[in-house]
Amino acid sequence: MKTRQRLYSPQQAHGVWNDLWQQIKAGTMAGNRYEVEVRQERRSLPQNAKLHALIGQIAQRCEWAGRKWDAEDWKRLLTAGWMRATQQQAVIVPAIDGSGFDVLYRRTSELDKHECGELLEYVQAWAAEKGIEL
Repeated sequence: MKTRQRLYSPQQAHGVWNDLWQQIKAGTMAGNRYEVEVRQERRSLPQNAKLHALIGQIAQRCEWAGRKWDAEDWKRLLTAGWMRATQQQAVIVPAIDGSGFDVLYRRTSELDKHECGELLEYVQAWAAEKGIEL
């Protein structure tokens, strides 16, 4: 059994949950095991497009630490800044080759709609503070 549902109302969620419970109950009684994941909806396609457009503009117009960076590097820098601004912890781990350390940050593809909205606001505020017109 594999099911994926978008839930929009308490009534719909209740119905889906009841149907799922009946399937899981029968399956577990037959010895099957299941994993259940419930999470908020991930970022939307328009949010994603806007985020990448803003980051692309920043990459074209800005230098940081004395050099130009591509959009992927700017996405990492801006995401790390947003994480610090929202008291989220990046993880610093020893490098797998034993040479220094690496920083692991949130993947923007894993952000929910609210978090992506916060990141978009952070990017726009950061650009405005630096005098960058987007």
